[in-house]
Amino acid sequence: MKGSKIYRTFRHGILITLLCFSVFFLYVLFITRNTTDMTLRQKILQAVYPITMWLTGKASKNSNAAGRLVTPPSSIYELTATLNNGEVFKMDQLRGKRFMIVNTASDCGYTGQYTGLEKLYQQYRDKLVILAFPANDFKAQEKGTDQDIASFCKVNYGISFPLMKKTVVIKQPGQNEVFAWLTHKNQNGWNDTEPAWNFSKYIIDEEGRLVQFFGPSVEPTSPEVVHLITN
Repeated sequence: MKGSKIYRTFRHGILITLLCFSVFFLYVLFITRNTTDMTLRQKILQAVYPITMWLTGKASKNSNAAGRLVTPPSSIYELTATLNNGEVFKMDQLRGKRFMIVNTASDCGYTGQYTGLEKLYQQYRDKLVILAFPANDFKAQEKGTDQDIASFCKVNYGISFPLMKKTVVIKQPGQNEVFAWLTHKNQNGWNDTEPAWNFSKYIIDEEGRLVQFFGPSVEPTSPEVVHLITN
């Protein structure tokens, strides 16, 4: 009798678990119904992105500001980067413009922020330039080739802002020179904070001064970001 009760309880638990998995799977299929170039992992990450942002939003948001405008010891305009297609991108062409630099990845819980970045770019493109630097620095979440990355961003998120060649953004040998400038105060004037994870955001003003760092848990379209762009 006791054994039968245990068996019924176990079977009931299995049925509930299977039902939950089925509902979640249908939810993932519905959310990602318009995607054509995503792995199952990427589809799941996109589906749970709102939950990821809700959970990380409960934690303290990583944000640093200069407190005052600091003239950098060295100019970011003297640097160059390499676009996804191999062409040289001279930072000097951004003089007089406000821009945001973001390290990105295709297999990250924050990958859904590509949507917010594109929305921000389209809405404020007369005031803001966004530069995406894909990197494989965090848990190997950007394993693809530059061609894979470009296709993934274009097909699934309609990215129209400049996408750079995959690079290294953290402080180690081979760090991209733009991120070396962003993460060393002897170059930018005040900030030593390197990206804590994918989708960390650095904002530079029209005079080439680093004015703000936002961590991954801050949405690209959040009020604090929009305020910094529009004021």
